[in-house]
Amino acid sequence: MTDPTNAVLIGHGDFGTKSSGVRARMAERVAGAVDAALDADLAEATVERPWSRVVVRTGRPKAAARVAAALPGIAFARPAVAVDPEMAAIRRAVRRLAEAGPHDPSETYAVDSDRIGPAEVHGFSSRDIDVEAGRVVGEVTGASVDLDDPDRTYRIEVREREAFVSAIRLEGPGGLPVGTQGRVAVLVSGGLDSPVAMWRLLRRGCVAIPVYVDLGEYGGADHRARALEVTRTVAERAPRADLRPRMVDGGGFVDRVVETAEHTRMLSLRRAMLAAAEGVAETVDAHSVATGEALGQKSSQTGWNVAVTDAAVSVPVHRPLLTEDKPDIVAAARELGTYTDATLPVGCDRIAPAHPETNATLDGVLAAEPDGLLDTAREAGRSAELGSF
Repeated sequence: MTDPTNAVLIGHGDFGTKSSGVRARMAERVAGAVDAALDADLAEATVERPWSRVVVRTGRPKAAARVAAALPGIAFARPAVAVDPEMAAIRRAVRRLAEAGPHDPSETYAVDSDRIGPAEVHGFSSRDIDVEAGRVVGEVTGASVDLDDPDRTYRIEVREREAFVSAIRLEGPGGLPVGTQGRVAVLVSGGLDSPVAMWRLLRRGCVAIPVYVDLGEYGGADHRARALEVTRTVAERAPRADLRPRMVDGGGFVDRVVETAEHTRMLSLRRAMLAAAEGVAETVDAHSVATGEALGQKSSQTGWNVAVTDAAVSVPVHRPLLTEDKPDIVAAARELGTYTDATLPVGCDRIAPAHPETNATLDGVLAAEPDGLLDTAREAGRSAELGSF
């Protein structure tokens, strides 16, 4: 049977408890992000924000819901049948959804209804909707009711001027809309970790500006291409933000680190990269820098070494993956869509020493570090080129 849905009902993420003014501004950002995301794929879609929900009118509601459900700040997207807020119209919409299904008789169901607005507007209660809609689903499908753990839930929202009936809920990432928490310069390498870290920052409302440090002879075109591809995949989740990468020429200071430092080489390199990201942060008005590091995952990421590397910059260093296990990061990369590109071999593992320091002191690192390294790296960040996907 033909899909009867004609709209998408979108719920916001993690800002329901904020003041009415803040909620309104964040909801506007969500609506704008949905509009921008749909503009590329579904030009005929229109986006409205008549009240606390975002509503999309389109002839392809399921496709629109999939696009919307990938965006930060969105809790859910429901393809729905939008009808007049009358019991007869609601019953017809429920019947069409149950008939279109496919709702197997073995699948249990429940009806979850909300009626919003003055009681006199509708002449019926949420309980009345549950009873009437539940009766229709039972007649059409022959399925059993299960209010505790149903296989399928028919969700009905009745507003003063319109009702929305849905049987599918696509879960969104939640969080906050991008742009509500300022800018962060994020070091990206093209591996598994940094794209996930970038995504976590986007999900919490930051404009996460990617910073790629070109390693010169220790990197190469494949390394650069991989970093750009995984960054592009993440950037698609924030269509209104300018997330073009900043490309830092790090070949010169990388060579100096390799020539000068031995056991502390990776720490000086991490310090230089943070300084480069700080230089970028100055040019883009970012309040902090971030990395994809997880505590103890590599020799440069032990608790002692992280303290030494953070001393290289004066801005906060965020690590969204600090306490994550590697299998969880891998799973997140698969869900995000960056796993395949991030695991392509690029042959850039020639910098690490045979016996890296795992319990460094700042004095020990400084003793082996090239003079002026951080200033050089910071200036390279300030001079970073604007890349493209």
